[in-house]
Amino acid sequence: MDKFDVNITSKNLSYPIFIKNDNIENLKNAILEEVKNKNYIVVFSKKIHKLYSKILDFPKSQTLILNDGESEKNFKNYTKILNFALKHKLTREDSIIAIGGGVIGDITGFAASTYMRGINYIQVPTTLLACTDSSVGGKTAINTTYGKNLIGTFYQPKAVFINVNFLKTLDERQFKSGLGEVVKYGFIENSCPTEEKANLISFLNSNYEKILAKDILTLMELIKICINMKISVVQQDEKESGLRKILNFGHTYAHAVENITNYKKYTHGECVAEGIIFAFNLASKLNLIDREYEFLSEDLIKKFKFKKIAKFNKNKIISIMQTDKKATDEYIKFILPTHYGQVGEFNFTPEELKEII
Repeated sequence: MDKFDVNITSKNLSYPIFIKNDNIENLKNAILEEVKNKNYIVVFSKKIHKLYSKILDFPKSQTLILNDGESEKNFKNYTKILNFALKHKLTREDSIIAIGGGVIGDITGFAASTYMRGINYIQVPTTLLACTDSSVGGKTAINTTYGKNLIGTFYQPKAVFINVNFLKTLDERQFKSGLGEVVKYGFIENSCPTEEKANLISFLNSNYEKILAKDILTLMELIKICINMKISVVQQDEKESGLRKILNFGHTYAHAVENITNYKKYTHGECVAEGIIFAFNLASKLNLIDREYEFLSEDLIKKFKFKKIAKFNKNKIISIMQTDKKATDEYIKFILPTHYGQVGEFNFTPEELKEII
């Protein structure tokens, strides 16, 4: 087992992240130790419940099952979680447990942050994307027709339990979706304030075949590298007032694509991979990077064979970008590569962006 601690000094708050590759059947007892004999409910991803409900064996009466998919991160399911918590008379001392991918984690965390103005919640990420990114850092949200994650809070979990063995049953497309976020970390690593650099770009280039084959020890190392980077950023900037913005690399374009396709045609990670390509292309046109670095990025992304994404009308895409939560009245904000493993924030008016692309 590996254990990381997230320390939010501004709130005098700390919580553990456990990374294991033992039997999943041991997970229930570990979770209940955190619950400490208090009342709880469990919010399950439908796919995960189907595969693991007998192994985890939580009481049916305390289990709420939600469908999978980004479109499920909505007001209706948010209300469903709150009503389920109210039905079970949860108090502030009790817990809500989220077992699933990023969608389950985001919406359950948002419900927990608003239920009685804040209740304990425990994250059990079961996808690569959630293990390496969304389960850590306290971003919670739901989507609306106006855009992704526009309604949400910053609310830290009580604990995060990562078991790599969940990834064995993750379908190939969702597995590659997580790799979209993983690749992102490679390109921002030198902007993350970690004590030691893992040289993730080199690690990905050297181990991509083992990663695609879901070699457990390689995935354990990969998750630890990404988690360490995420923690280093979140501890310094919990609410994205400065440094944490670098985690949005590839996301401005990605969120626009997700919105324009109603969150149904492409996965989040597929859109992030396309957003990274877009960001490198934009940086190249602005002479922020040389062609060698752009070629390196293209080669790395090709290794993971992400789903191809259609090209969209630039006026429509830019219009959607203007509603992104990071945008201002005047500017669309992008995180762009500037040097090997480094990124910076850049602002563009819609007119400037139309000329460049």
